[in-house]
Amino acid sequence: VQAGAQAFVLCPTTLLAKQHAQLIAKRLAPFGHSVQLLNRYNSSKERATTLAAIADGSLNVCVGTQSLLGSEVDYSNVSLLIIDEEQRFGVAQKESIKGLKSKVDVLTMSATPIPRTMHMAVAGFRDTSLITTPPPERRPIKTHVSVSNKDLIKEVVERELA
Repeated sequence: VQAGAQAFVLCPTTLLAKQHAQLIAKRLAPFGHSVQLLNRYNSSKERATTLAAIADGSLNVCVGTQSLLGSEVDYSNVSLLIIDEEQRFGVAQKESIKGLKSKVDVLTMSATPIPRTMHMAVAGFRDTSLITTPPPERRPIKTHVSVSNKDLIKEVVERELA
């Protein structure tokens, strides 16, 4: 991205794509890089604007769902494709991804790799890295077991959404 090429982040769900887009935009803001979200919830105007920015190279990072695999998306200036949870994509999407792998560098991420992916890494067909330390701000997970209580559920959900 610093060298003028584009990066795409492909996510299996719109929620995950939105979360990634927000985080990437926040982290790249000091560098002046543009980040856009492309998914099924974009209006036709937003979609056209994003696709035009991809095509003319003015968009640095595009985060999206399988919308990024559409035929109208111009990959001519993309140098990096990051795929989150690749195992959650279907056969058609994986075929599209396979076609891109010869043109761009691809990084796949997974919190829970499937056995086939692990086998490919162990056999040397795919490189793998493990992140074994949590981020410094990460708080430990607390699990509570209690009787169903609507007030408690409401309180917890509101706290999480705040």
